[in-house]
Amino acid sequence: MKNIVAFGASSSKTSINKELASYAASLVPKSRANIIDLIDYEMPIYSIDRDKESGIPKLAYKFKEELKNSDGIIISFAEHNGVYTAAFKNIFDWISRVEKVVWYNKPMFLLATSDGSRGAKLVLEIAHTRISRGNPYEIPTFSLPNFYENFNKDKGILDENLKIKFMQGLEKFILNVYGS
Repeated sequence: MKNIVAFGASSSKTSINKELASYAASLVPKSRANIIDLIDYEMPIYSIDRDKESGIPKLAYKFKEELKNSDGIIISFAEHNGVYTAAFKNIFDWISRVEKVVWYNKPMFLLATSDGSRGAKLVLEIAHTRISRGNPYEIPTFSLPNFYENFNKDKGILDENLKIKFMQGLEKFILNVYGS
């Protein structure tokens, strides 16, 4: 049984990105999905001064432990003004201080969605460029535009062409998790 950590890179209580990440994790066979809510990891805004004065918050270590104990990581990115949400960026900043290899070189599947026609593609490109650096796996990506038109909680991705692209990315992730 594989342990898949999944989260929406947003602090919204009704995050569509958390919903998409949860959906993807539920499709990984013979696995247990550990769905993380970034709200549970709210920490002071990162600064080098705060780090020197108070040290790294315990929640950063707890978040890193979740990543370490996983066999694969699925992240779905919300886009705020073309980049990461402040909630994700702050956690990313803190966990990068714990250890140099932030994501433990785990297999990953990077997603993004929005209610607009671009599907948060810009932040997904930024995230892939940064996160794939040094990771030994080919990290698949998928962007879902117009979330409310293209996704149903019970049926998943509705548009057939988008569903095919999603499944191709998911299959690459599964092969990486289980070894090709």
